Amino acid sequence: MAQGFLKTLKDHHAPPAFGEALICGVLHWPLRPQVAIAWLGDWDGDAAMRKSGAMSEPTTPLPGAKAFAEDERSVLLGYLTYHRTVLARKAEGVSDGQARRAASPPSTLTLLGLIRHMTDVERWWFRLVQLAEDVPALFDDDEEWHPPDDATIAEALAAYWDEIAVIDRYLSTASMDETNNGEPGPGRHTLRRTIVHMIEEYARHCGHADLLREAIDGTTGD
Repeated sequence: MAQGFLKTLKDHHAPPAFGEALICGVLHWPLRPQVAIAWLGDWDGDAAMRKSGAMSEPTTPLPGAKAFAEDERSVLLGYLTYHRTVLARKAEGVSDGQARRAASPPSTLTLLGLIRHMTDVERWWFRLVQLAEDVPALFDDDEEWHPPDDATIAEALAAYWDEIAVIDRYLSTASMDETNNGEPGPGRHTLRRTIVHMIEEYARHCGHADLLREAIDGTTGD
């Protein structure tokens, strides 16, 4: 039984000193849970997993430039695309458990919650407000930030990119002078203003995601 336990420790990247102490009799088998917790309490398991290569890196490449060109349309759409990509990269390569981890207390923000939130924000501003489409919100307010137990980061990222693909088909031909057809206040806001708002929203949440990801496994950048 002890050998099986040691294999479990190895598989989960426990510090070598833990297994050595067990073998040498410093810790005695059967091991009391509170003793294991005391030994492992200061162990940074996420960092150990990252060092071992157990975590994968982001898979979505960054755009080559933040702006597609120097005209207004290219700048606005370029910066929107860039920030969308940065947020996704912050959530790529983590486990479901890590994506749910509120890693910067006392904040309860999580990477999974941020991805779900921005998926719904994309739908709200572009499809409901700008285009007045008859589509429901993707999540209620509580489940957006506090996902159900069966929600996964892979599903959240897939829904995120699917929503963006629908919106990009509209943005590819839309004029920056188009005004919103939906509530609140039809005709009050141009598309350019909506895009600027979205860039601002992404910039804020990319900062949140940066802090969360660094706290989870030390990853920085973008």
